[in-house]
This record gives sequence, structure tokens and C-alpha cells, in this order.
Amino acid sequence: AALQQNLDKKLFGQHLVSKVVVKAVRGFLNNTNAKKPLALSLHGWTGTGKNFVSKIVAESIYKRGLQSKYVHQFVATLHFPHAHSINLYKDQLQSWIRGNVSVCPRSLFIFDEMDKMHAGLIDSIKPFLDYYELLDGVSYRQAIFIFLSNAGAEKITEVALDFWRNGRTREDIQLTDIQNALSVSVFNNKNSGFWHSTLIDRNLIDYFIPFLPLEYKHVKMCVRVEIESRGYAVDEDIVSRIAEEMTYFPREERIYSDKGCKTVDAKLDYYYD
Repeated sequence: AALQQNLDKKLFGQHLVSKVVVKAVRGFLNNTNAKKPLALSLHGWTGTGKNFVSKIVAESIYKRGLQSKYVHQFVATLHFPHAHSINLYKDQLQSWIRGNVSVCPRSLFIFDEMDKMHAGLIDSIKPFLDYYELLDGVSYRQAIFIFLSNAGAEKITEVALDFWRNGRTREDIQLTDIQNALSVSVFNNKNSGFWHSTLIDRNLIDYFIPFLPLEYKHVKMCVRVEIESRGYAVDEDIVSRIAEEMTYFPREERIYSDKGCKTVDAKLDYYYD
């Protein structure tokens, strides 16, 4: 219930995300006989809410949220920076996951910047995501894996723009309109850590979840929530000014914020010094 409430209250313009994440996480946690770990792959432009959603998922399962010792975050450019060390990273990653799931079967692993990860590295965790009952005496079936990536964002925007140009609302977009095209796009993207990945090839990712680009009205929602979180009364003049300072694309129509809500926090510092 907390997961649903937090997404309803704090995530804007992402009807597909709210629906799929809540359904997937709730169903998985209530399943006493899961056949494999839960694997979610979140895709979309910067600032559309991917990190935010993984944070809310962590907070809905663990008392200390992202601070929990059972939640493990990997950032590609920080933890796996060098292409020549890929074999070392594979060993380290397998060892880390094995060790932590042995301690707590309900461990959460978050992989950020999947689009900057070296191709082939993520395939080292394939055995942990597969349909094995036990691997060396350890069951991974209660673990959760969340992947965050900008890869596939162009495909998501393409679908959203088609709907807009045909006079249909973004709420008309269904997961079936995007999911297959998104997984194919990510699989064939040479700049993605999922490039020709066996995780996709073997259907081990349960859901490819598209984060739609955010519109002007969604940016304003983000600004209001951020102002309230700082304890100030909402000033609609400031809300509009900050939303107008954002840059929007495509150049002609100017529908979507190119940074989503990413810079709202910094822009508010300017107005509330």
C-alpha cells in the first residue's frame, strides 16, 4: 500500500510505471513459491524518475530503504570503470551477489547507468536470474534486481510523439505499445550494457518499464512538491518561472522537458536562497 501511495503522490506523468511496478513488486513479494528472482529494467530519459522509483521500492520493502544493508547499488562508471578489468569485475560481481544473498535471500540489487556498462559484464549474473532452485546450495529466487538505463529512451519518445500527433493522450499508451519494441531496441543498442545480452535473449527480464518524457505540466508538479518538501508555501509565479526555464523538445513542438525534473532542485536554490 505504501508503494502505491508514494508513487501516486510523488511520481508524475508515469501511469505505466505506477501500474507495472506496484503489480510486479506486490505479486512477487506475495508469491511464496517464486520460480526466479524479480528482474525489472527501467528505461527513459534523465530526470523522468528511474532512480526515484528504485528508491521508493527500497523504502517499501526495507525499514532503512536505500540505507539498508540488504540493498546494494552499483553505478557503472563508478564500480566498473575500466574495460580491461571486465573479467575481474565479473568475478567480483558474482562473489558480491552470492555472498549477500547467502546472508539475506530477500536482497535488492540496483544497477544504475546500464547504458554506460561494458557489454558482456552483466551476463555474468545470468545464473542468479535464471530458473534454478539452488546454485551451490544458495537460492536466489527471493532476490530483486532493478536495472536503470537511458537506452531505449528514443523509442519511448517516438511512441509518445506518435500518440500526441494523432491526438491521443499519453494515458492511452499501454505497455504492449512499447515493451517489445523497447526490449529489441535495448538488445540491439551497442552503447548499452544489455547489448546482445543473454538476460534479454533468454527472457530473464520480467518487465521492461518505459518512463515517458515529462511535459511542462509535470515539471510544474515536481516544482510544487519540492517547494512543499522544503516547508515553503507554494508560489505559483515561481512554479511557472522554473518550468519555463527548462528546455523542451522537439524543437518545433516543445512538448517534453529534455532534463525531466532533474534540475528542479538546483533551480529552487536560486529562488529560496
